[in-house]
Amino acid sequence: MTVMIEADNLTKHYGNFIGIENINFSVEEGEILGLLGPNGAGKTTCMRILTGFMPPSSGTARISGYDITTESLKARQRIGYLPETVPLYTDMTVSEYLTYMGTLRGMPTANLKERLPEVIETCGLQEYQKSFIANLSKGYRQRVGIGQAILHDPDVLILDEPTIGIDPIQVVETRQLIRSLGGKHTLVLSSHILPEVSMVCDRVIIIHEGQVVAVDTPANLSSHLQRSQRVSATINGPSNEVMPALREIQGVQDVHRDSDNPLAYLIEARLDGDIRESIAQAIVQKGWGLLELQSVEMSLEEIFLELTTTDRESQ
Repeated sequence: MTVMIEADNLTKHYGNFIGIENINFSVEEGEILGLLGPNGAGKTTCMRILTGFMPPSSGTARISGYDITTESLKARQRIGYLPETVPLYTDMTVSEYLTYMGTLRGMPTANLKERLPEVIETCGLQEYQKSFIANLSKGYRQRVGIGQAILHDPDVLILDEPTIGIDPIQVVETRQLIRSLGGKHTLVLSSHILPEVSMVCDRVIIIHEGQVVAVDTPANLSSHLQRSQRVSATINGPSNEVMPALREIQGVQDVHRDSDNPLAYLIEARLDGDIRESIAQAIVQKGWGLLELQSVEMSLEEIFLELTTTDRESQ
């Protein structure tokens, strides 16, 4: 696979304050990468350097092989950028704005006329192309922002908090749109919404206090950090007997009952071996109904907290 984004020891100082330090990562063609971290971690600094908005204090970044500092124009020509606050001209219609943005980017007239209807369709803006942007909801303004980012068919898309401030239905639709862009473009997505990163992104970079603390798929991060095997079981049996029976199974460390479902239990066990077979045998021997049994991985939120809490750093 072709590497479309390379960050090599990116460092940015704001006076005596270190924004980011020795950030290293790469993103392959067609991949969707999630940039995750608490406020002040350095996510925005990374994105501003990658888009050529500001130079690093040291280190290099390449977009499609072009150095963002020494070959800035060539690199930026291959980037589509959606900032957290989209710079829209609200007195323009959707078509007028996209045409204007394409002209600013130096797109040939024939290419712009060809791309405009494609982008409007991709972003679901067919019914609104003659509407003034001032009359659009926040969700549709985000779509217009994504439209201007993909209009010139860039190799790389960088999206900063693309679903912030929009309603739940539009969040789902925007996530689907972003996911559909993967493969056609290489994406870097910054978000504070942990489930969003998990659902949309192929890999995750977690930044804490200006440094990368993890780079991997959500599934791999879960398997590496999980300290115990966790199994969810739905059992039709007397609760005063089920919990003691589960605790007696060899390897089980703890059992928790679901407060919302009296038949559901979360079982924690040692990592050596798969505990599910032993659980199933114990339930069947008791004559109870086993309605569901499945492994439970760490959520991205749990991974995030595990990697960014002070307690872990001090260990």
